[in-house]
Amino acid sequence: MTNSSQDPIPPARPVIGEREIEAAVRVLRSGMVVQGPEVAAFEQEFAEIVDGRHCVAVNSGTSALQLTLLGMGIGPGDEVIVPSFSFAASANAIRLVGASPVFADIEPASFCIDPDAIAAAITPRTAAVMPVHLYGQPAAMDRIMELAQRHGIAVVEDAAQAHGAALHGKPVGAFGLAGCFSFYPTKNMHSLEGGMITTADAGLARTLRLLRNQGMEQRYANEIVGANMRLTDVAAAIGRVQLTQLAGWTEQRRANAKVLDSRITACTVPPVADGAQHVYHQYTVRVRGDRDAAQAHLKAQGVGSAVYYPTPIHRLKPYLGADGRPGPWDLPETERAAAEVLSLPVFPTLTPAELDRIAEATNGTAGAR
Repeated sequence: MTNSSQDPIPPARPVIGEREIEAAVRVLRSGMVVQGPEVAAFEQEFAEIVDGRHCVAVNSGTSALQLTLLGMGIGPGDEVIVPSFSFAASANAIRLVGASPVFADIEPASFCIDPDAIAAAITPRTAAVMPVHLYGQPAAMDRIMELAQRHGIAVVEDAAQAHGAALHGKPVGAFGLAGCFSFYPTKNMHSLEGGMITTADAGLARTLRLLRNQGMEQRYANEIVGANMRLTDVAAAIGRVQLTQLAGWTEQRRANAKVLDSRITACTVPPVADGAQHVYHQYTVRVRGDRDAAQAHLKAQGVGSAVYYPTPIHRLKPYLGADGRPGPWDLPETERAAAEVLSLPVFPTLTPAELDRIAEATNGTAGAR
């Protein structure tokens, strides 16, 4: 039965309030709209959630990953180990600097890269590993860091979906040589578009600032070949407003997830790893039956949902071999997750009544065929 009398609940509901609008207008009226005081302030304020690391703001999360790899000197001949169960940007950044992505399988519970799979994928060409804190759950960074240190390889955290997540009290973005965040509108906080690189290495931070700004710190005094990947002051001003609300939004996401955990019985709800602080960028369940039928049932009940990610990266066209087939990757948990996952609404502005509708509609998928 279609529940047409109530407004549909979207999979995500980005927040753009009066404070964000006022901040953008204020910057536009100031005339300083690029690489000005708002960007510097945003970087300083974001540092507070990543243990005081240097922060370098850029124009997207993908740019953050690409510039980080460039700044580290990773390029042709190098390999970077990365999960295939992620958004394509994780591997695209590796390809864009001329390096080769090596795909490793995930842990079934966390959906994050499996440290044992990393260990099996290390070769003499391995320059770095890129764990992705998928859906807002931190990867097993304690094990990953120990493994990386033992083999002398760098760690770049893809934290695009994990603002404020932590493992054993340490925030993501503060484990590896660098961490990369995204501020796309559907993220837990946004700046319309934007990204942030975090690092404890002052030399790398300076290189990244050069790379984002045509290779120059002072105008016309180019030191290296760089790009134009700057964040605008308008975006930074919006990001600053969003950052002040992030902690409250995160607590509400966790509260919403707790309600769904207690109510949903027809699907496998997302477990949280020991010592992890999940920030629920997505509330991702595993569907036990026909996922297409389950999603159609939810839609008929006015509940939005989404599948992230139905095609693992190693099966996408740019990553197929010359014969049009995937490479020699053995990724059973990746394939299983891609076939079973379904993300339900968990955004902080959900009402109790909407949470009830989501749980009730999801439980109704048990009979959907």
